[in-house]
Amino acid sequence: MNRITQKLQENKKILSLYFTAGYPGLNDTVPIIQSLETSGVDMIEIGLPFSDPLADGPTIQASSTEALENGMTTERLFDQLKDIRKTVQIPLLIMGYFNPILQYGLANFCRKCAEIGIDGLIIPDLPIAVYETDYQTIFEQNGLLNIFLITPQTSEERILHIDKISSGFIYMVSSASVTGSQNSFGKEQENYFKKIAGMDLKNPQIVGFGIGNRETFLQATQHQKGAIIGSAFVNFLKKNPIESIPDFIKPIV
Repeated sequence: MNRITQKLQENKKILSLYFTAGYPGLNDTVPIIQSLETSGVDMIEIGLPFSDPLADGPTIQASSTEALENGMTTERLFDQLKDIRKTVQIPLLIMGYFNPILQYGLANFCRKCAEIGIDGLIIPDLPIAVYETDYQTIFEQNGLLNIFLITPQTSEERILHIDKISSGFIYMVSSASVTGSQNSFGKEQENYFKKIAGMDLKNPQIVGFGIGNRETFLQATQHQKGAIIGSAFVNFLKKNPIESIPDFIKPIV
């Protein structure tokens, strides 16, 4: 069974952390993953840096730019992660844009992910129809879950279709904006969380965008299975050593 599927079956709210591979230092990727696991994180999204990250806010954009300047590439990331399953057991996903994955060759990319123990991919700009017609079989052959995103503007028809073709979880974007943390969610977002919970989807939802502290984590997981922290953690890494990661995680969990 896929590690993501196993984790989602646990009777707890899921805390997932996003960070950009190769940031703040080129060789920080594996130490950050290891520290996050020992700090009690349930799942990790490893960002594959890209020069034009349209859905990302300024914090993650800046980290992506710096990671590329540090020399991070797709091949280098795979090399860094080749022994990751010797020390890390929790689910690992790669989140990236379609262009660099396509340049690498999607079949090769998926095969490499399977070899090193990646459990799923999040590709925000991969069209659903293209995935279904061209790539779904490749994902399934390599045991990879493809995680789709929904937003407050996504139609119920599209949400139901995403739910039908998905396995694992649905990435539920909290608002129609780029990534970035905030102090709390408003009534409009709370109503959105309730609405999606009321649709009785077969796949659990994990909320991303806008989560950066315990308050927003609790709000996001009141009706959903879990939440993802990205920008707030990337900001933390900019100012603090890897050894202090437990100081960031402990107040949230």
